[in-house]
Amino acid sequence: MNTKLILSATLLLGACSNVHTTSPWLLVDNFEQVHLTGWQKVDAKNNTKPYVSQPQVTEIRYDKNNQYLLKKPAAEGVLGNRKALSFKALPKPVKVGVTYTFYTRILVESFPNNHAFGISNLSGDEIIKQGYNAFEPTLRVTDKVESNGFKNDGALMVKIDSDDKYRQYSNIQNIAENKSANPLQVNVWYQIWYVVNNAPQSAGGQSYDVYLQGGEFTSQTLVYKNAAFRMKREMPLIYFFANSNTGSHKQPYGNGGLAYDDIYMSKGLNLTNPTL
Repeated sequence: MNTKLILSATLLLGACSNVHTTSPWLLVDNFEQVHLTGWQKVDAKNNTKPYVSQPQVTEIRYDKNNQYLLKKPAAEGVLGNRKALSFKALPKPVKVGVTYTFYTRILVESFPNNHAFGISNLSGDEIIKQGYNAFEPTLRVTDKVESNGFKNDGALMVKIDSDDKYRQYSNIQNIAENKSANPLQVNVWYQIWYVVNNAPQSAGGQSYDVYLQGGEFTSQTLVYKNAAFRMKREMPLIYFFANSNTGSHKQPYGNGGLAYDDIYMSKGLNLTNPTL
């Protein structure tokens, strides 16, 4: 009898343990390893002079007992790397018709810079060919001057539908104060939840909402609703993708780095913190 009781208690404890350890979040990468694994790094438009064969800086860094990915299009003083691509396959495709929440922490190492990151529905080979057009949901960090003279201010940006070729992105918003969000602070970690609706356009999809915590947003805050997929291909999403750009030799953007950490994905709307 006692043996049966002990066995029952053991099974119950095991079941409880499984409940507590099961998480809806799937890990893309938290960079808690010695070397990058599963990432492809390609400099798809390398116009560096003098020529540097692999100019992008995409590597694991260590700071205060934390490991993270630092990405820069090139080291300081190196110009002309126009498409520094880094991408990794998602642990599970996001099928057409399905919504997933992606979580990413970012930190701006320095301005000036020009970075974009998000999710792609293209193969690795096609990402290399398409560059920026490989993105669907896209988040952007830059203070670059556009070709028409418009100066970005370094606020986090989202992709929008626009007929103006120079205004394809919008700053996230401080909705409570009815104004644009402030520029991202340097050396401050921001938490981003982007809720990606991969339904067809006809069903209200190919769009994403963004929540942010960090800087002026001391708690998790909705900062943009219904941002637009870049290409709206209506295909399964399969890669996390980051791109950065030094700009041309004549009009350099700067090589300031952007740090990434704790990239996760979860089916449906999930605004919890996967690291807790």
